Amino acid sequence: MLKLERTFNKKKLLLACLLTGLMACSSTDDDIDETEPVELTEITEKFEAKVMWEESVGDGVSKYFSRLKPFVAYNKVFSASRDGDVYAFDPVTGKKLWHTDLSKADEEGGFFSSRKPAYLNGGPIAAINRVYIGSENGEVFALDAETGELVWQEKVKGEVISAPGFDAGVLVVNTASGIVKAFNASTGEELWQVEQEVPALTLRGVSSPSLAAGGAVIGSPDGQLTVYLIENGQQGWTVEVGEPTGSTELDRVIDIDSRPVIYGDKVYSVSARGNLAAIDLRTGRILWKRQYSSYRQISIDGNTIYLTDVKGHVYAIDRVNGLEKWSQLSLTNRNVTGPAVVGNYVVVGDFEGYLHWLDAATGDFVARHEVDGSGIFSTPVVEDGILYVQSRDGDLQAIKTP
Repeated sequence: MLKLERTFNKKKLLLACLLTGLMACSSTDDDIDETEPVELTEITEKFEAKVMWEESVGDGVSKYFSRLKPFVAYNKVFSASRDGDVYAFDPVTGKKLWHTDLSKADEEGGFFSSRKPAYLNGGPIAAINRVYIGSENGEVFALDAETGELVWQEKVKGEVISAPGFDAGVLVVNTASGIVKAFNASTGEELWQVEQEVPALTLRGVSSPSLAAGGAVIGSPDGQLTVYLIENGQQGWTVEVGEPTGSTELDRVIDIDSRPVIYGDKVYSVSARGNLAAIDLRTGRILWKRQYSSYRQISIDGNTIYLTDVKGHVYAIDRVNGLEKWSQLSLTNRNVTGPAVVGNYVVVGDFEGYLHWLDAATGDFVARHEVDGSGIFSTPVVEDGILYVQSRDGDLQAIKTP
């Protein structure tokens, strides 16, 4: 489960440290050394999830790190494969509405030419009747949401491995090299660019920007949360969410890799090692901090925050004061996704391709469903009470919860 990558970019070293490495350096449970995933046990299922339809999204992402996942907008479900396939499906029937291939032909392949993968990773998202998606090659694509035709394509320095953010006609992209770049979402014209400092040792992950109220809130590899003005990129407040501890570089990895969640006049963010924090959106004042470590997307429903930590433990936390409501520890080391809220339930996926429904009030298991043995890495998506989930092999399912 541990996957380490080292790439040199002048004086900067980027380390791809995934689940197992993080488990050994959690700030909330340092005494646990076991990294083997727990076996699933029998549960008393209260209902059976209904698969409305199932389709294939190319070859998916295979074993590679990726945060590609479905996005629902304009009465369509958009999804993509790492190789470069982008699809639009009907959300009710699963009928394929269009397919665009962003890969390129291998010009040196001759008679036996093959595809040159696009290495899509960041997205997709949809806005102003466009579908936006980024790649590990530092490319940003904008497609027509109705036809799938390429509208514009631009370059940015660094890998785009998280979904862009959008607001007020502006698309903001955060990259693994620390470059944050804003585009005119209609034309692809560059509006501004800033550069965040990237520590020598970071996780293989990048925070997606959250845009609202004229600001872009972005987490950084050094554990800080910063707001930039959408209009010109001017930096506003910055607060520290991560909290480095320990004597080794790995112990001091404090990236903010999940997208900050803006909820009303507050923003909520969690670091891979350190804290979950509630912050005043206007002033940057920290309202409360609690010790949780996560690189997964958090979800908020009403006054409850749902969070999956680096060990696969799922928590419900009071949004107002940060006090814990319940915890579910039975999925330890199963590479559990971030939680998605559907009705009265919280749903997470795991590395063996199972979805688990938890009672949102108690954290008790109420149902289980196997999607695909290749595993589920990205947080499921919920729209109009329907759960959309994509496996590593590209199996896309639309699931209805009774």
